[in-house]
Amino acid sequence: VQLVESGGGLVQPGGSLRLSCAASGFTFSSYAMSWFRQAPGKERELVAAISNTGGSTNYADSVKGRFTISRDNAKNPVYLTMNSLKSEDTGVYYCKAYRLIYSYWGQGAPVTVSS
Repeated sequence: VQLVESGGGLVQPGGSLRLSCAASGFTFSSYAMSWFRQAPGKERELVAAISNTGGSTNYADSVKGRFTISRDNAKNPVYLTMNSLKSEDTGVYYCKAYRLIYSYWGQGAPVTVSS
């Protein structure tokens, strides 16, 4: 099983980034997917989640209206499109796949929002 995040980097406040998570080694369309982030000195927190079909999504209050999670079950990536970025969005972003008792994590992609 592999989850590989990409697309992180340095961006100015108000800017945008799109994170990708490439999944392999499991039946992607059977798993819900989510993005978590961990800021320096803080606990890891849920940012957004999407059901296995893509028909249902939910977001942390802090990112609603700015972030969008999406997936492509034909090609196996999950995306996190981040707009109007703020300094408090800085952190390492992790992709997670989960179904019943099974869950898998990616290695994380750093995002820094700074001028």
